[in-house]
Amino acid sequence: MPVKTVTAISNHSTLFQALRAAARRHGSDKIILEDAERQTLTYGRLILASLVLGRRLKRETSQGEATGLLLPNVNALVIALFGLNAFGRTASLLNFTAGARNIQSAVRTGPLPVVVTSRRFIETAKLDDLVDAIKEAEWSPGRKVRVLYLEDVRKEIGIVEKAVGFASSLAPSVATAGSRAAPDDTAVILFTSGTEGSPKGVALTNANLVANARQIFTHARGFLSANDTAMNPLPMFHSFGLTAGTLMPLLSGMKSVLYPSPLHYKQIPKLIRDTKATLLFSTDTFLQGYARAADEGDTDSLRYVVAGAERVKESTRVMWSRSGTEILEGYGATECSPVISCNLPDQKQHGSVGRTLPDIETRLLPVEGIAEGGRLQVRGPNVMAGYILPSAPGSIVPPPDGWHDTGDIVTIEDGYIHIRGRAKRFAKIGGEMISLAAIEALASGLWPDNTHVCVSLPDPRRGESLVLVTDKPDADKSMLAEYARMQGVTELWVPKALLVTQQIPTLGSGKVDYAATLEMAREARPLL
Repeated sequence: MPVKTVTAISNHSTLFQALRAAARRHGSDKIILEDAERQTLTYGRLILASLVLGRRLKRETSQGEATGLLLPNVNALVIALFGLNAFGRTASLLNFTAGARNIQSAVRTGPLPVVVTSRRFIETAKLDDLVDAIKEAEWSPGRKVRVLYLEDVRKEIGIVEKAVGFASSLAPSVATAGSRAAPDDTAVILFTSGTEGSPKGVALTNANLVANARQIFTHARGFLSANDTAMNPLPMFHSFGLTAGTLMPLLSGMKSVLYPSPLHYKQIPKLIRDTKATLLFSTDTFLQGYARAADEGDTDSLRYVVAGAERVKESTRVMWSRSGTEILEGYGATECSPVISCNLPDQKQHGSVGRTLPDIETRLLPVEGIAEGGRLQVRGPNVMAGYILPSAPGSIVPPPDGWHDTGDIVTIEDGYIHIRGRAKRFAKIGGEMISLAAIEALASGLWPDNTHVCVSLPDPRRGESLVLVTDKPDADKSMLAEYARMQGVTELWVPKALLVTQQIPTLGSGKVDYAATLEMAREARPLL
């Protein structure tokens, strides 16, 4: 039977309408957004800027078509997102770390006739080749993508348009009449291959995103408030950075501080100190970097770190406990806007990713060969409208009966979700289903300060064989085998070979890039 948490959450609004409602509730003069250049925006200024830019972008785009946004975490990205939304346009946040091939695929799949970016960003990030590839891409047969630069758009916004924008900010409903989106319209398209497979679009409606923002805040009510300041270095092309790090604070009255790259380990702790941030959204990989690079006192203002996208290592928790900051581990999927569950300070279970957010149903489907737990499916107001597949550009394929199959094998104990591994990340050896994630956890128990990824390669004798890819320089198979024996783990679970590398491949979101790691192991196999 599905497990359901019943808490009524009203999400019958668009992103822009929800922003306006937050401004009325918390005051239009409240500073709500700040970026790395220390530029701040109040609710009132954000709404005004969104209407001015949105009206200009409306002239460059068509109703019913998606517009690509190729921008880092800066105020301009938030303004463009809400500006497009105010005038009924769908925004597609593009992953500029994904490479030209995947971006071209996204342009075709969306499809995305127009991509908005910034010359300054392209020059600073050295992405000229990527922009050239975008310009060469065809969003439909014979029709090339048009790239708009924000610098050029701003030059074309004159006094009259600014005056119209100011007047519009006094009566936004009137100003956007005739081109407004509906709550069930697609607000954002994110492109994800997860860590495996071909890139596909995830269509998230206004209602999905507003619901998840409110679910997060409701779930954590009593621990989070409008007085908090959230630090978000996670890119908004990643749903964790978009909803948890940006939309949830904005729609809940919290100030959100944006930073353009999670990889700047030294600068981010300094910005935490300067802005007195109380909440940080991150992943385990980045948290280790910040903890090592931070000077004493840099992170003292942080009350909580919300971590997702990958399992939090015990060594990471120890690092952060020294500054008195508690790590709350959560779980989600892009298809769920993304947050599904999260531990809380007074509701947590070791090894779990917490209880589900309000209004989310769960069910476990049995998996052959796995006795404990099942394949997790979820349903709720935050579950996507559907996938947009490369084989059918622009067409949304909804999840069956609203249920999203996460592909994760989990157990649920007293409402707490424990992730046992990805359905695709199990190997069958000697007739036994073996979790690759469990082997990684075993290696982490022995070498807690390092990153380990277990992959499965075809084996003519055993069907599959396990290889542990690790950044532990002196990793030794015999030590791992002895540790496994001491832990009561069968020898079948000990990897056949170890591959030591200087760095485990990661995606722009901070997740391990399993496809690249698997390819690394395949190439190294003759030497193992």
